[in-house]
Amino acid sequence: MKAGARADLVTIEGVSKSYGALVVIDNLSFQVAAGEALGVIGPNGAGKTTMFNLITGDARPDRGRVVFDGVDVTRAPPHERCGAGIARTYQIPHPFVGMTVFENTLVGATFGHDRSQRDPHDVSVDVLRRTGLLRRANALAGSLTLLERKRLELARALATGPRVLLLDEIAGGLTEHEVEVLVGAVRDIRSEGVAIVWIEHVVHALLSVVDRLLAINLGRHLAEGDPREVMANPEVRNVYMGIDVA
Repeated sequence: MKAGARADLVTIEGVSKSYGALVVIDNLSFQVAAGEALGVIGPNGAGKTTMFNLITGDARPDRGRVVFDGVDVTRAPPHERCGAGIARTYQIPHPFVGMTVFENTLVGATFGHDRSQRDPHDVSVDVLRRTGLLRRANALAGSLTLLERKRLELARALATGPRVLLLDEIAGGLTEHEVEVLVGAVRDIRSEGVAIVWIEHVVHALLSVVDRLLAINLGRHLAEGDPREVMANPEVRNVYMGIDVA
């Protein structure tokens, strides 16, 4: 590889996914480089979460390929993809509510894949410290505030030792101050070399972190590139924000 050449970590090649007659993802292609932060926007029903499901293995495409670090993982199950370094959060947090915060992260550290081969207990303490949850380690996950649950989503994903982290509307439902706190945590994760793919409707939070922006609609590629240029794109403004610039 030439000096300065782009090293793609995630490659989506002509992926399509339908449920019956409903086409959710339609011949979608894009790449994410190692260490890059890519933002994803689109109206409700654009296929964004299904796109994540195709990357993590929670769904399989009808056509096309998902390639991770040069390996075709299109047919690989979710646990193998997690072990390879793909982790995600969910729009609605899904902690094990009857377990403590520490136990939640310990599950990820034990059954995910930590490339440093550190003790799962040490990994759990580290990710709780990094996400500001260490003081809540012994609290039941079901007792957490919304912001704390969002932080726990991050902690559980980080405990698996990801190389790419998929964030699904993690800022949704938070106050402005809470969004700022969460953005700081995402920036810290990104600074450690973890690639980020972030679906988000809180656009100012997204733009403060990402290098590139991908806009999709009806499962199709709409626009991609510099975040400010994509947001100024007339078709994006019309489809995503309902602004008719014709």
